[in-house]
Amino acid sequence: MGIVQPLVDWYTNFMASGDIRVQKWTFMAGPAPTLSICLSYVLFVKWIGPYLMRNRPPLNIRWLMILYNFAMVIISTYIFLELGFLGWFGKYNWKCQPVDYTDNPDATAMAHLAWWYYLSKFLEFTDTIFFVLRKKFTHISTLHVIHHGIMPMSVWWGVKFTPGGHSTFFAFVNSLVHIVMYFYYGLAAIGPSMNRFLWWKKYMTAFQMVQFVAIFVHSFQLLFRECNYPRGFMWWIGFHAVLFWFLFADFYKNTYGRKRAKASLNGSANYINGDSKSNGYKSNGHCNGAVTNGVSKPNGVNGVVTNGSAKQNGFHKNTENGYANGTSCNGHYNGVVHRTTANTECD
Repeated sequence: MGIVQPLVDWYTNFMASGDIRVQKWTFMAGPAPTLSICLSYVLFVKWIGPYLMRNRPPLNIRWLMILYNFAMVIISTYIFLELGFLGWFGKYNWKCQPVDYTDNPDATAMAHLAWWYYLSKFLEFTDTIFFVLRKKFTHISTLHVIHHGIMPMSVWWGVKFTPGGHSTFFAFVNSLVHIVMYFYYGLAAIGPSMNRFLWWKKYMTAFQMVQFVAIFVHSFQLLFRECNYPRGFMWWIGFHAVLFWFLFADFYKNTYGRKRAKASLNGSANYINGDSKSNGYKSNGHCNGAVTNGVSKPNGVNGVVTNGSAKQNGFHKNTENGYANGTSCNGHYNGVVHRTTANTECD
């Protein structure tokens, strides 16, 4: 008890130092409920859910997904506009905005809005639950789980101690990104008929990365100016922005970088009437141009180079078009002449 009691006292006093306006709001007395929900989410989407679905067919929840995604567009739009009208569209200072802990109507409304934003992070768990129900387990990446699993706990600290002011810029920008993101997901959920409108997927990922740059620049600018805003939360928000930027950058590189590399590889081979190459020779250049260890001499025929300009020592018997080397199929003939009724053809 000599060690435990001081820790209990410190924790009690620390929680009591939070904003008294939010003290009695749902989940705001302490971090335990939020932490428990986040851990339960991780356990379910990584282990429990896949285990329960292992012998079940994937569920067809397309219409539920459509409704959910467009509902999230509406929720995100509401939060974005309210954060703007209450602060970021002109009332707040972009360089330094202290938290207003008074009962001023705008300050109280901002605190409530921060709390609603916090609750919306739980609702976003549905993204992953849909993956589980549809058995899209490969979509449940480490990035996805970290991003969704951390956010409620991170936002809880902000609502508990700084429900307003400088820190709400994070929610403001994030809500704007989510308007775009859930609109995309809503269109994608409709089905293949929407595919022609979804060419901008990779730009959505880039937009998310720009979001994190804006957040950590906005947060870390306080290192260079005096501002009556808790420095601990400056570091807390800035650190999250940097962490998520690197996670999303890695995702972008692995997803779209590999696609470009694959497209480049495929673009250099196996195209008919194109400029593709196989072993250094064009498909419509040298016919049958696979290299067989340099010079091939089948059945006593001398000087036949599979990837070269094949020659058969002068004239070829049984040809209708003259010299074997005088007749070509889109290039050098490779020395193999087939007797036909009209023209010479390549294998």
